[in-house]
Amino acid sequence: MTAPPAAPWPAAWLTETAQTRHALLWRGVEAQHIVATMRLVDTLDEQALLERLLEDSKPALPRAGPSPLSPRSARPRGPAPAPAPATAGPPDPSGPPGPPGPPGPPEPHYLLATPFRYRSPFASRFRRPHHGGVWYGAETLRAAAAEVAYWRWRFLLDSEGLRQGQLHTEHSFFQARVDGPAIDLTSPPWASLAALWTPDRDYTATHALGDAARSAGLHWLRYASVRDPGGHCGAVFTVQALALHAPQGPQTWHCKTTAHSVWLVREDQGFTWSFDPAPSNPPAP
Repeated sequence: MTAPPAAPWPAAWLTETAQTRHALLWRGVEAQHIVATMRLVDTLDEQALLERLLEDSKPALPRAGPSPLSPRSARPRGPAPAPAPATAGPPDPSGPPGPPGPPGPPEPHYLLATPFRYRSPFASRFRRPHHGGVWYGAETLRAAAAEVAYWRWRFLLDSEGLRQGQLHTEHSFFQARVDGPAIDLTSPPWASLAALWTPDRDYTATHALGDAARSAGLHWLRYASVRDPGGHCGAVFTVQALALHAPQGPQTWHCKTTAHSVWLVREDQGFTWSFDPAPSNPPAP
């Protein structure tokens, strides 16, 4: 069996450069699922109930393991506590119930949890096929919109029946706060390998880094945006590092996609991207 090639970065970089970092990241998701459930109900209360039922039917989130980068729990000083006295038998079931345990952590919002529930057969920049999920976001609304625009365009081109037409969709853009141990690929020493993080088609280095980051206990990493030059994105490896940031709720944007361009508009805001409908080497996600 052939051993995997050595990573092009020293293993010590992960622990030497990891810091607790936080950021607000934008993400855009298609809003068609909301339209679909609204067609099945008559009131907002019924729609909310249906959304909860659908959420309960989804696969459970993966359990969060201990982070190798986290400090070990301090052991209490002093003599060990005396063992509890032995009982003559099992507790009397007719006796009063004990106090309830503390409530568990609340379930993450579905906008944060969805990428971690399913193991996609398709690779993404820092995730191998069928591996654990990654939540991607961008530091600016424009960079997040650029991601949506690119994937709408790719969907249209990959759908033979749509290529010559137009695709109209609605999207929700929202912000989440990410917090936890991370590395920044745009800062030294990682920036010296910048060409490895934004290739057109070859995921070899980014997949290896994603694996290493998870093993090292990193919660996320920051990298240069491929769709919006000059922008920055985040790849988050655990839902526990995320919290929804919605002081005014999600923004609704309307998208028009053709083989040559994508428009995203909302009230008095708008973005436009032009694309080559027949690229020789379509870029990687």
